[in-house]
Amino acid sequence: MSNISEVLPASEFLKKNLGISEAPLEAYLNYGYALLAIAGADGEVSEAEFNWLVNHQRTAGAPEEVIEKYKTFDYKNADLENLLSKITVDVPTWSKSRSLLYHAIQMARADENYSIEEQKAVKKAAKLLKVEDDIALGLNRLVDTEDAVTALRKALLQTEVLA
Repeated sequence: MSNISEVLPASEFLKKNLGISEAPLEAYLNYGYALLAIAGADGEVSEAEFNWLVNHQRTAGAPEEVIEKYKTFDYKNADLENLLSKITVDVPTWSKSRSLLYHAIQMARADENYSIEEQKAVKKAAKLLKVEDDIALGLNRLVDTEDAVTALRKALLQTEVLA
């Protein structure tokens, strides 16, 4: 693997959505590990959840060598706080805890089965990440809203029709 402290330019997605222009390879690696630890807190990362992670991280600009590491990561025994300490970017105001929780909610719902166990895992992660209850609830509702808007767009553009 390349030098873990090597700083990579951010993707257009990260620049546009989070204002991040660069991040160390280590940040990409540990962000994905942290997402696996949260989404897998119910005991399993489904294929759909893992695919969500891979697609998200590619969009974020993670190199393929990092994505390959996700396949063998032991998320069941991960130390989330330790992983968080290794996630840095060039924007001091960026909230990695809120971003990580938001993405963990999206990942946990990727298989269209946001189980009670996963909801509890996300709530536990919010506590570990020190994300306030109202913010965690707001992030859940944001994902609900985004899903509803996507369904509305599909209906209006006739990419999805009633059976």
